[in-house]
Amino acid sequence: MATKRDYYELLGVGRGADGSEIKKSYRRLARQYHPDVNKEPEAEEHFKEINEAYEVLIDEQKRAAYDRFGHAGVQGSAAGASGFGGFGGFGDIFEEFFGTMTGMRGARARGPLRGDDLRVDISIAFKEAVLGTEKEIKVQRTETCSSCQGSGAEPGTTPIACSQCQGTGEVRRVQQSFLGSFVNIGTCPACGGSGETVSTPCSACGGRKRVRTPRRLEVKIPPGVDNGTRIRLAGEGDSGARGGPPGNLYVFLHVEEHQFFKRRGDDLILDLVINVAQAALGDEITVPTIDGEETLRIAPGTQPGQIARLRGRGAPHLRRNGRGDQIVVIQVAVPKKLSAEQKELFQQLGGTLGKEVIPKAKEKGLLDHLKDLVDSLGL
Repeated sequence: MATKRDYYELLGVGRGADGSEIKKSYRRLARQYHPDVNKEPEAEEHFKEINEAYEVLIDEQKRAAYDRFGHAGVQGSAAGASGFGGFGGFGDIFEEFFGTMTGMRGARARGPLRGDDLRVDISIAFKEAVLGTEKEIKVQRTETCSSCQGSGAEPGTTPIACSQCQGTGEVRRVQQSFLGSFVNIGTCPACGGSGETVSTPCSACGGRKRVRTPRRLEVKIPPGVDNGTRIRLAGEGDSGARGGPPGNLYVFLHVEEHQFFKRRGDDLILDLVINVAQAALGDEITVPTIDGEETLRIAPGTQPGQIARLRGRGAPHLRRNGRGDQIVVIQVAVPKKLSAEQKELFQQLGGTLGKEVIPKAKEKGLLDHLKDLVDSLGL
């Protein structure tokens, strides 16, 4: 009698391997050496050996006995190729090779099937995205044929039982292996699992039971949407098969750029140009907002890049109350051409301001402040 190989060696794991390592190695080897996959003469015998090793090492009590006494400690308890009932992990491998077992229904396609989801992309104006709107869209979707009511048969005729599967929607194939005979149950290719065939197909749908139909739908676009926002229209996708529910329609929004406004989250940003007199003396001006014009007071001595904030004039928060702000970034325009009168006035102003040039101190950034903090802590 040939000497049995070490179980750990058979599975390619160390003696300290845990259950997950053992199971992972076993599944890999079982796929490799299963006789229905590996036609080498020694594959069947090796497959039995790794099953026997797995059954021992995956069981804590058997493994402990094997570690202490070797093969003598588990003699008579290893199932080898004969006792696979309740064999942990083997059922998964079994289904990978043989598919559905006898007694289990393989033609699940006979049940209701949900319809496919559809996608439509539309472009909307910047203002429409901020304030909301309604849009009409066109979509081609699959619907149950109204002529045959989804039977696929010409009105006045009826489907008949499929001759290949006898109306069961299933075909059975017997497969032999060293474990015995197994029945693989699959969907009937002739009827697609419906159990019926049509002798006179419906002239409207060609026997396909569903037709492509153009539809016009109104889509309500809520205030505050942004580029890439997705709106779901439940049940507006393709119809289901065999009484299944319809899919959904997803509308993806693409927002066009605005001539003046930019968006940052729910805030709207507007660059506003004023002249030097307005910046120096201050002024009360009218600025555009997404809702219309609004008055803005420019403080005397306003500097280029200074910002003013109009509260609640931004985009509405999506799915909650409130709105963002409108941020006005002030830019000061220096005239390139002056009339004689303007030039004289600027010369008079320049004479009062003097010609002294003062270098601007470098402003500290975040890294500079962090360095000061580290230095002060003596780190």
